Amino acid sequence: MSILKDVAIRRPVSATIRLTVPAGAARPAPPVGPALGQYRLNLMAFCKDFNARTQKYKPDAPMAVTITAFKDNTFEFTVKSPSVTWYLKKAAGIESGSTRPGHIVVSSITLKHVYEIAKLKQTDPGSQHMSIEAICKSIIGTANSMGIQVVKEL
Repeated sequence: MSILKDVAIRRPVSATIRLTVPAGAARPAPPVGPALGQYRLNLMAFCKDFNARTQKYKPDAPMAVTITAFKDNTFEFTVKSPSVTWYLKKAAGIESGSTRPGHIVVSSITLKHVYEIAKLKQTDPGSQHMSIEAICKSIIGTANSMGIQVVKEL
């Protein structure tokens, strides 16, 4: 079993492609088509699999996807949930952050919002080892840098 696992890891990689695609809206048109087409990857297989994996998210959610293309024209991909800034903007009900963070407060959110975002982000590949408290602190820092005030209750 371990020999098969080692062989799978050693497949020659031709490229690593990073894209931001709306959840459930992957189509063979740009930006997905040209990015995958140049490595002769199966566009329809990627679109179907990506759309199936992201159907639990809102349709307009920007999903970060990292595609590993192998020399034998196969691929693997990982999908991350939308960015913390996207979640913060949605929770605060704003289009963009403050032009002068620290001076101008554009909106405020509660600690409950922060905790909910942290629970969603905890499933991401890079955040699985972090405690919920550490993720919350990171989100509060991001909110402060966007000019969003975090309060106990609204």
